[in-house]
Amino acid sequence: MPSLSVTAKDAVSQSADALVIGIGTNNSGAVVAGAQALPTPVRTSLTQALKAVGATGAKETLHRIPSVAGVSAKSVVLVGLGPVREVGLETLRRAAGAATRELAGLGKVVFGLPVSTGEEVTAVAEGALFGAYTYNRYRSNGGGKNPVGAIVVAGPAAANTAARAGIRRAKVLADAVHGTRDLINTAPIDLYPAQFAEDAQQLVKDLPVAVTVLDEKKLLKGGYGGLIAVGQGSSRPPRLVRLDYKPAGATTHVALVGKGITFDSGGLSIKPAANMDDMKSDMSGAAAVLHAVAAIAELGLPIQVSGWLALAENMPSGTAQRPSDVITIRGGRTVEVLNTDAEGRLVLADAIVAAGETKPDVIVDIATLTGAQLVALGSRTSAIMANDDDLRGLVHNVAEQAGEAFWPMPLPAELRPSMDSRVADIANIGERFGGMLVAGLFLKEFVPSTDEGAQVSWAHLDIAGPSYNTGSAYGYTPAGGTGHGVRTMVALCESLAESPLH
Repeated sequence: MPSLSVTAKDAVSQSADALVIGIGTNNSGAVVAGAQALPTPVRTSLTQALKAVGATGAKETLHRIPSVAGVSAKSVVLVGLGPVREVGLETLRRAAGAATRELAGLGKVVFGLPVSTGEEVTAVAEGALFGAYTYNRYRSNGGGKNPVGAIVVAGPAAANTAARAGIRRAKVLADAVHGTRDLINTAPIDLYPAQFAEDAQQLVKDLPVAVTVLDEKKLLKGGYGGLIAVGQGSSRPPRLVRLDYKPAGATTHVALVGKGITFDSGGLSIKPAANMDDMKSDMSGAAAVLHAVAAIAELGLPIQVSGWLALAENMPSGTAQRPSDVITIRGGRTVEVLNTDAEGRLVLADAIVAAGETKPDVIVDIATLTGAQLVALGSRTSAIMANDDDLRGLVHNVAEQAGEAFWPMPLPAELRPSMDSRVADIANIGERFGGMLVAGLFLKEFVPSTDEGAQVSWAHLDIAGPSYNTGSAYGYTPAGGTGHGVRTMVALCESLAESPLH
């Protein structure tokens, strides 16, 4: 990852491979954002350059031009911010990320975006780090560009001082997001349940996080019927990884549960061949949970967090589970498996029950659970479902502040009967229309109750679309694994550490 620093020195006076300047729009067209902070000759030259390159100032558009008089950097990058009166923190993040993403291979990049507060300096730093990502594991002969080597954010001295804690947090978050992306982008031949579990142990070995790994024998003995059933078609058996971070004095416990299907063929209910390669990303939820827990521990948040990674490979074979099989989830409830491609909810059910046995105050699961999420909300917005209105609202608020798109969705009771089974307690599929909500209702059945009889506060995050970008890169989001959800889970735990839910 690039080095990151902030400075109160004029951005234009610093030697670098590139200087990033924001441009926006107002009633007169494209303008240099924050132009009043620039020396007059530089401002004039850049204004002329806008016209010469036909810049519109639209969000995340980039124009790289040769340096102009008064600028020490070798080149200038004009990045669009949209309407100058509407520039917010996420606009700054995305603009900075778009710049570092496009400038991969350069040594040093200085940012002279319009910032005046610590929050704005932090946002530029976050976006620049998120965008400075490349994945070259499988490129031979040194192919592929490396991310930019050094990022420098210029801002007022007072803002830089106010941003000190935010800068440290930005580095930790970027590490977590990049690590999540790396796992998602790894070929499934190299990332299977046992390897994922080993990677988890290695990641947190120097952090105050305890790790417990249940292999297939322990899973069978413990009654984890969902993980066993989904994983039995593969030669590479399932795992359940538990991560425990418990700082002294913590009074709130949050359980984070991640779906970790390292490859999803659909099992005997096999998927179409087209785009099946994207199914290496079906472990995005578990990857996000792993790196969120690591980030929380790295930041030293005063809250107890347990992470649960439900890991299996869903493959068709002579040992695979069959449509019409009945399995028993941890805790004793039976499920009729009508479709083996609705497997994520089976492994999550096991993990949610296990998490509930540790008596958490809040359970949040995150999963690439349904294609219906894409139909409902598209490829950039995830869904929030919950049994607690306050928790659903809190997740929505912290996600918005973190810069991740989530939207609240209902859990309509009238859809629950569609999962009634003729032979078991519940079927693993139900009504086709509202399939995302049906999956949420299935998971809700396995949320444990408190000693008072009410369900533990629980939220389900369906990240099927936003977790893996099958299109072109944009903003700080690369093609492939995105790391979506990490920032929201960290922000949620920060909020709950400061103010418990109930």
